[in-house]
Amino acid sequence: MSDTLLPPNPSLLGGVQRLAPDVVRVRLPMVNVFFLGAPGGDWVLVDAGLPGTAGLIRQAAAQVYGSRPPQAIVLTHGHFDHVGALRPLLAEWNVPVYAHPFELPHLTGKVAYPFPDPTVGGAMSLTSPLFLPGPFDFGASVRPLPADGAVPGCPGWRWIHTPGHTEGHVSLWREQGGLLIAGDAVVTTPQETVPGALASTPTVLRRPPAYYTPNWDAASDSVRTLAALRPRLVVTGHGHPLAGQELAATLGRLAQDFDHDPNGRPGRGWYLSHPVPQGQPQAGRPDPMRGYVLGAVGAAGALWLLTRRR
Repeated sequence: MSDTLLPPNPSLLGGVQRLAPDVVRVRLPMVNVFFLGAPGGDWVLVDAGLPGTAGLIRQAAAQVYGSRPPQAIVLTHGHFDHVGALRPLLAEWNVPVYAHPFELPHLTGKVAYPFPDPTVGGAMSLTSPLFLPGPFDFGASVRPLPADGAVPGCPGWRWIHTPGHTEGHVSLWREQGGLLIAGDAVVTTPQETVPGALASTPTVLRRPPAYYTPNWDAASDSVRTLAALRPRLVVTGHGHPLAGQELAATLGRLAQDFDHDPNGRPGRGWYLSHPVPQGQPQAGRPDPMRGYVLGAVGAAGALWLLTRRR
């Protein structure tokens, strides 16, 4: 794989982009999912997009693998935009779903994610109280990822714990070819803005989506973990792939100076001074008063935006 050239971006929603002979990106509204496996053979789905996108995922899968269902679905984390199509996909495929053990309480109906933070800046952030924090319940389909770091159904890949965005967030790494699926540990678009959320802005490596990241110290540590891998190609949950010299320079800079880089730790936000402890899912249960306050801030901000545009 070239360090400087990437296949063209998929131009249509549901379009496929082959990143390696056995790695495919599928572009969905606001988010990406990935297929791991050679065309026509066994394969694994990574993440499950927004609600309403199951048809796009199935169509893309049929294009690459025909009628063969995946062996499994692996989640980088369980936010609504990464599990939205999971239920209809499971109804058709009935395959195991793997996630980090810290994610399981959020995926089995026990614990909601921390409340989204509309105070970090950006129009998408202001509307983030509308984004469901769960809990989501996918029942017995959900299983913990193997403790040895293996990725079920994906020889040569391993999962790496990269918390901060969620306490059980993982990234997937294959040393051969230096290919990193970072999930939302880093993204390549300013997700807090409307153009960024639609992935129409120029590619730039930056922090995880700020309105849904409840522990910035852990997020910073995770960026350093990923930079130490020295990946040749990074693909993320939001935005377009990044490779070559631009990747090396921006990932290294972000890791070295996360607190001061303009694409690193945000300058404001509730969770800067009220971080949610990582590795303790019960600590993620939203405090009702905090939810009301943040929701009111978001609603007021959204109303202000609408008023300005009239």
